[in-house]
Amino acid sequence: MDDRDLLSISRRKFLIVGAVTATALALPPFISAKASAANLARPIQSKVSITVNGELRALDLDTRTTLLDALRENLQLTGTKKGCDHGQCGACTVIADGRRINSCLTLAVMHEGSKITTIEGLGTPDKLHPMQAAFIKHDGYQCGYCTPGQICSAVAVLGEIRDGIPSHASASLTDQPQLIASEFQERMSGNICRCGAYSNIIEAISEVAEANA
Repeated sequence: MDDRDLLSISRRKFLIVGAVTATALALPPFISAKASAANLARPIQSKVSITVNGELRALDLDTRTTLLDALRENLQLTGTKKGCDHGQCGACTVIADGRRINSCLTLAVMHEGSKITTIEGLGTPDKLHPMQAAFIKHDGYQCGYCTPGQICSAVAVLGEIRDGIPSHASASLTDQPQLIASEFQERMSGNICRCGAYSNIIEAISEVAEANA
């Protein structure tokens, strides 16, 4: 065996040892990352108490559960609809501590102690909320899928105006907002109706606003 053979064997051994060493060094972080992913995937349960439609409800939930899913799946309050599930359509709108929110965008555990009102809590078939009655009178719905979110949002809109909260359509940021169609249209713009009942919805809101003016 000449010097060139020895050099070839030495190089081969060097490459093998190097590959084994690199693999050994890379293995622990890989195992650690895999273990971390497994820990993240493990559900964590948490107890949360929320007053929903006037009734205190105690829930034991996966901390990743949205308020929308808690209402629908855990409390069987299916009036609140899951539309886009990305906060873009407004079908899941509920009223939380007097303010409307997209329940698909917030976790249930974030509402410990909150007071949540869903469409079921606004009125019943025997005793409709004025906004529900106005939607029926003015045909403010067609397929009805978006209607619970529309009504909850409409009720909260009138509350926002009463509280002096301005919108992009408000003439002044300091003066009291007006109970007018342009205000209603702007404030309801986050609630999408694929059937296109917008004008009827504004008529329904206007009637309730005038009755309570």
